[in-house]
Order: sequence, then C-alpha cells, then structure tokens
Amino acid sequence: MKLKATIERIPGGMMIIPLFIGMILNTFWPGFLKMGGLVTSLANGSGALIAAFLLCMGAGIDLRLVPKAVKKGVTITLVNFLVGALLGIFVAKVFGANGLFGLSAIAIIAAVTNNNGGLSIALASEFGDETDVGAMAILSINDGPFFTMVALGVTGLASLPLLAFVGVLLPFVLGVILGNLDKELGSFLMKGGMVLIPFFAFSLGAGMDLHTIVRAGLPGILLGVITTFFAGIFNILADRAVGGTGISGAAASSTAGNAIVTPAAVALADPSYIPLVSVATSQIAAAVVTTAILTPILTQLVYKRFKKEKHP
Repeated sequence: MKLKATIERIPGGMMIIPLFIGMILNTFWPGFLKMGGLVTSLANGSGALIAAFLLCMGAGIDLRLVPKAVKKGVTITLVNFLVGALLGIFVAKVFGANGLFGLSAIAIIAAVTNNNGGLSIALASEFGDETDVGAMAILSINDGPFFTMVALGVTGLASLPLLAFVGVLLPFVLGVILGNLDKELGSFLMKGGMVLIPFFAFSLGAGMDLHTIVRAGLPGILLGVITTFFAGIFNILADRAVGGTGISGAAASSTAGNAIVTPAAVALADPSYIPLVSVATSQIAAAVVTTAILTPILTQLVYKRFKKEKHP
C-alpha cells in the first residue's frame, strides 16, 4: 500500500489527515482521547511537539537567511493585523453591534489576527523553505487576545504577547544556534522536523470539534472563508512585496484555536462585549475548523503558481 503517496495527493495531507483523525475522535469518541497514559499525553501534547519541531527546523537555517525570515515574518504580521483590525472596525461602524451577516467586529478581528501557528509552520515547512518556517515563528507574536484588544481600543495586557512570542521563538533560535555551531548536528535535527508534523497535527485536531460548525452556522463558515481568502490575499501580497514566494502569506491565513477564548478575555477587560461573547465564540470556533481545511488548499495553490513561475 502506498499510503504516503496517497496522503500527499491531498493539499497539506501530512497535516490535514492526522488533524482530521484527531478532530473526528474528539467529536464522536472524546473518551478515547481521555483514557490516560500516552494516548492522552499525545492528544494534549501539541505545544511540546511544535516546540521540538521549531527547534529541528531552526537547525537547518543558515544565519545568513535570518534577516530574510525576520523581514517576511514582521511584514506579514503587521499586514495581517491591519487587515483584520480595519475590516472589523469597518463592520462595526457600518453595520453596528450585530455586524455583517451576524459577524461582529470582535469575531472578525479575533479570527483574522490570531493565526494557527502549528498549521502555518507545518504548511511553510512542506511547501516553503527555512525562511518561511522562520517567518511563521515570528508570526506567533499575534498569539492571544492582545492584538484584538489593541484593535478594539482596550488596554491592560501588554506584557502577554511579548512573553508568548519569546516562548515560541526560543526553540527556533536555539535550533539556529545549534545548527550553525555544528552542521552535522543541524542535518540530524532537520530530518526529525518533518517526522513531527503528523504527530502535532493529530494533537491540534484533538482539540477541535466538528459540532462547532453546526452551532455557528453559515456566519461561522463565512468567517473562515474571509480569514483564508480575503485576508489571505493581503498576506500573500505582503509576502511577495518583501521578496517571498507568497507561501508564507498563504500559510498564515488561518485562525488559531486559542482565538476561541479571545471574546471572553476581551469581555473581562470591557464588559460591554459580554452580550457578544457566546455567538462570537461559536463563530470563531467554526472558523478554526474551516480554515484548517481551506488554508492548506490556498497554500498549495500558491506553491503551484510559484513552481510555474520558476519553471514556466
């Protein structure tokens, strides 16, 4: 059986198939993932696995490529934030608190500006190069509710994103140092990076629930489409503008699982958002699942276009 070849025919298959296995188990047989022991450890271990993956991938990047990775990451992060913030503010001003087709400003900003780091890194490593992986590590600065609060004019948690950013970036930096100190060690670690993808993909999927799409309805799915394709266009253009292929921009066009808690976090700082928390949370959860399907498709399309441009 040629399982690997079959899986790789699917856009981002090595990421998507294990992710969906985890998602299906969590949706219909959640008790299986909570049996304890190594099964539960794997289901809850995405953070540790992604840290190991970043270290391995960092070991393969030449120090001369670091500035390019930083330029890509910073540019995409800023553009992604501006697109999400401006779109959310526009919807709030024009359509009011109920938003566009039921999508409130808080739902739009949280979904667009909080990217799924694990998915982005996996796609960048599959379709891009070392600088694309490095750029996705930089993008992790948008993890959490802070950027959403900034866009909504709420303050008070300024220290959180910096700490989260350092925590995510540190394994990658350590990998870069080790790989450049010893090229043989760097080569060894690089081989392990790709092997980790299906394992942390399964862990990410184990934290998702297909029922969220049903509960959120069409507005939640629409939010995922907006995040991947509308915001994705600007991310791709930003990547291309700084000399990239567009792969980093496409890979960044998803919604992170931790964005689900953003409405509640914002409401703690500003109680005026409390009435919107329930609906916005369901919509963002639906966007997480929807973008997990759409973002790999967009990334592969950009990759194919890049190959065609490079080898017409």
